[in-house]
Parts: sequence; structure tokens; C-alpha cells
Amino acid sequence: MLEAYPQRSEAAGADPAAGSARGRSRVYGKPRSGEAPVRPLSSVRGAETQSPGAGRRGGDGGEPKARRPRRTGRMVVRILVILLVVLILLGLGGFFWINSRIVTVDSLTDYDGRPAATPGEDWLLVGSDSRAGLSAAQRRKLATGRAVGKRTDTMMLLHIPSGSGKPTLVSLPRDSYVPIDGHGSDKLNAAYAFGGPKLLAKTIEKVTDIRIDHYMEIGFGGFVGIVDAIGGVNICVKQNIKDPKAGIDLKKGCQDMDGGTALGYVRTRATGAIPDFERTQRQRQFFAAVVKKAAGPGVLANPFRSVPLAMSATDSVAVDPGTGAFDLLSLGLAMSDDPIATAVPIGSLPTINGASVVKWDTQRALRLFKALAEDKPVPKDVLAK
Repeated sequence: MLEAYPQRSEAAGADPAAGSARGRSRVYGKPRSGEAPVRPLSSVRGAETQSPGAGRRGGDGGEPKARRPRRTGRMVVRILVILLVVLILLGLGGFFWINSRIVTVDSLTDYDGRPAATPGEDWLLVGSDSRAGLSAAQRRKLATGRAVGKRTDTMMLLHIPSGSGKPTLVSLPRDSYVPIDGHGSDKLNAAYAFGGPKLLAKTIEKVTDIRIDHYMEIGFGGFVGIVDAIGGVNICVKQNIKDPKAGIDLKKGCQDMDGGTALGYVRTRATGAIPDFERTQRQRQFFAAVVKKAAGPGVLANPFRSVPLAMSATDSVAVDPGTGAFDLLSLGLAMSDDPIATAVPIGSLPTINGASVVKWDTQRALRLFKALAEDKPVPKDVLAK
């Protein structure tokens, strides 16, 4: 028993060099420098520098508290990315779907003497009195009559500037007395009756000296469908209007109108000393209100509104072959920017060959169209009030 102590002392007093040699171990096959003992690799590494309980799992066995916010943030980012991808795919799908449904009509053609391209973007917007798609009961309800074929009931020129200025919407009275190729001089809407959209567009280009970039046409049935698809539109009526021929009995004041009521409102000739002039005022007012609402977030962000609107519009609107979904979106955005609304300045209202016609104030009309062709603001003295 006593001899054991000397053995232990001998071991304790062993040669320091030998002990140092033994203390230098190898780490993963390579010599390790330093005298400190090798610490084991374990989950408690660095515990000496951590506060009690730091880095440990919670009492319920959950994730470390420090990692929870980081993982939650990553999950939120992933969800947002997924939603963004889905929205992009839906948008692309909707774009191609709408493009595939767009109806085209030959309307813009080249010819000798056609005006050169002008700055900005110019649209010819045409409302026809076509009854296509309306049943006999609908024609009776909407008081559209039984006329066959179609004529232009509304014509407007929309100029979208290339800069930051406001768009300009100009009404072209259908009774405007203008020269029509091959037919002498006649009412503007006669050009459509003689040669359809092509002759109408050509006639307007020649009398305005503005090259039309896009053509859009809509009939009675499509008009009603679009208004109903966006849930109606609010219009402020300046006076009481009762017109059995248009199927309306409206009181003065702002009110919501459905498609049928709106159609009667823009068609009636029961007001004003110059019925056609007041009619064009109502058409501009109504068209701007409809497009502005259709382009608003309340419709575009609501699939129960936007999808029926897209279906109704593509079923009833015809455009030139060069016009697509992006162009229609541009039109909607321009109209939502509260365009300057006016009409061609009127000079006189003579009766020619037994028909009442509208003659333009030539000098003021030329100044109006020259400003649009040069992409400049229209002089205030030529704007109709």
C-alpha cells in the first residue's frame, strides 16, 4: 500500500519534456499546436460564454427562440414570392385570353395623300346604332327601333399626348357637312353608310389632317352590356329629360344608371336648341365616366366585375387589326386621367338639300386640329363650353 505513493509521485514527477510530448495530440490526423486540452465537439460548445439557457430548446421542445423570427420572416417572403408569381401568371394568361377574343375590323388603310404620322396617339371612337345581338324583347325595352344595318350614332376623336399633358376628347357631330371621297359633300355619318369604317376613317383623316392610329367601334348591345358589367355608372343630369323614343324619364341630379337607361341618355334628342350638340356633350360625359370606372381598382381588382367586363367588351367591341389588349389598357388609363372634353367649333346650321346639317367654324376647327396634330395644348378660345 505504501509503495503505491512513490509510484504515483514518480509519475507526477516525470520528465516534463516527455509529458509535453505526450500532451501534443493529433487532431484529424494533423499535429495540433498549443498546450490546452482538446475540447469535445458537442452541442454545448461555447457554453462558457453563453448565459444560462441560451441556445437551448424551450421547455416545450420547440425551436430555439433566436431562430423563430428568422424562420417566420423567410416563410412570409416565400409566400409573397409565390403570390407574386401566381399574379404574374394570371395576368399573362388574362392578357393572352383577352387578345384571343378581340374582334377586328378593317378600318385604317393607306391611300395617296394620307396624313403623315403625328406625335402622340390618336383614336377614332365610333358608336354605331347596330341592333346586332339584341332580341325583339330587348329592342322594345331599350326603345332602339327595328332599323336594319348600322349607322354611326357617335364619333369622337381622342388624342393622347406623348408627354405628360392631359388627353383631349373631341366630339365630331354626325351631321357635320364634310367632303366624302366619291360622294361629294354630305353628313359625316353618311361616310360610314357609303363605305363602312374605312371610308369613315379616311374622311375624318382628310378633314382633320390627323393620322388615326387606332379605331374602336361598339354597337347598342355592347354598350348596354359593358355598363351593366361594371355595375352601372353615376351621371349628373342637368335637367329633367322625358323621351319615350329613347325610353327614359330622368330627373335632374346625379344618379346611377344601368345600361338601358344610359343608352337612352346618350341617344335622346329631346333637349337643347341644338339637339345634336347637346347630344355630343352627353356622349363625351358618359364615355369618360364609363371608361374611368372600368379602369378603376374597384373593377379591375374585382374578378366578379373585371371578368364580365372583359367578356362583354371583347364580344361587342371591334378594333383595327393593329390594336391589342395593351392598346386598350392605354385607352382606359388615358380616359381615367380626366381628359379635356370638347367638340368641333360650329359655324352655322344650314339646311342643304332638305336636310339640316352642321357646318364647322373652319378657322377655329383648323386651329383645334393643328394643335392636336402637333401634340400641343388646344387654344382655350377654340374649346367648346
